[in-house]
Amino acid sequence: MRVSVVIPLYNKASYIRRALDSIRAQTFGEYEVIVVDDGSTDEGPVIVESVNDPRIRLISQANSGPGSARNRGIQQAKGEYVAFLDADDEWLPEFLARSVSLLDNLNPGVASVTSAYFNLPENQSSVPLWRGRGLVDGLYRAGPATSPESLSSVLAYMCPWSTVARTEVVRRWGGFFATGRCLFGEDSFLFLKMLLNETVAINLEPLVAYHREASALSLGYRAPRSIEPILSHANLVRTVCPDALREVLDEVLSRRAEKTACMLGYWGRWREARELRKQFRMGKSYSFLWSTMASVCASPLATPLGSAVRLLIALSRPFESRKHLPTSTVGGVATR
Repeated sequence: MRVSVVIPLYNKASYIRRALDSIRAQTFGEYEVIVVDDGSTDEGPVIVESVNDPRIRLISQANSGPGSARNRGIQQAKGEYVAFLDADDEWLPEFLARSVSLLDNLNPGVASVTSAYFNLPENQSSVPLWRGRGLVDGLYRAGPATSPESLSSVLAYMCPWSTVARTEVVRRWGGFFATGRCLFGEDSFLFLKMLLNETVAINLEPLVAYHREASALSLGYRAPRSIEPILSHANLVRTVCPDALREVLDEVLSRRAEKTACMLGYWGRWREARELRKQFRMGKSYSFLWSTMASVCASPLATPLGSAVRLLIALSRPFESRKHLPTSTVGGVATR
């Protein structure tokens, strides 16, 4: 078996068939699909079972979060490579073929390949964004001379639904963060450990349709989110970090802490923001703008300012936009 495709499923009945259809439309056919139902309360699992394809199997578990669901699939995976597709996204037909070809023809030490994507419903290619952040096609290996900006950009680029990895590498680094039904940053916890220790490939060819309108976890800050695992469990990342990369890792964590402090302050949790900044503060500044914002958000001023900003946002959006219907993307063109 070449590829094991793992899909975490939780209340995505409106979209799961679209995701499965995009897998079955792949030009590469040597794969298995493991759908892990993470305690869904809708008809999603029934829809999966209705698909007549022996390559697809359904596993059920109590609701434990996307990291746990993906890890369950990894445990069952028989493929040399493992790919992750979220239940509300879809792959373009060449995604698996191009990813497997790249991994087969690159140095055997390359751990994974991540491709670019189209943002839906806007149907915009992500390539200009990532080129603007300094990413280029080819291999990436962090070293002592790696800048925090570079490592942060590659970490942000690596998403589960656009990455194919060697199964043994994913298992080596413990899979996704799964403690406490984590709903945010469970993927960056794994990918940061990989980036500190492995060579990865960047493919700036958009081969995925990323449906922002369908994802409950990416609709913006409508409520405060938890602190991401690379910060709350930073010791587990530092433990596997090579000595030569400790300084760049600390700077990356410091930058993430500054951004997270802004989020916490926005929701009035300025005391947590202050403690987080103390924990990860370094001599080097991320940027004057972010450091200034984080300083304000880590003070009592954050509570009234956050309330005022939320009120302004609410007043600027008096009517809720219409709900988006599931869409399908073929060759980068969205269709209803």
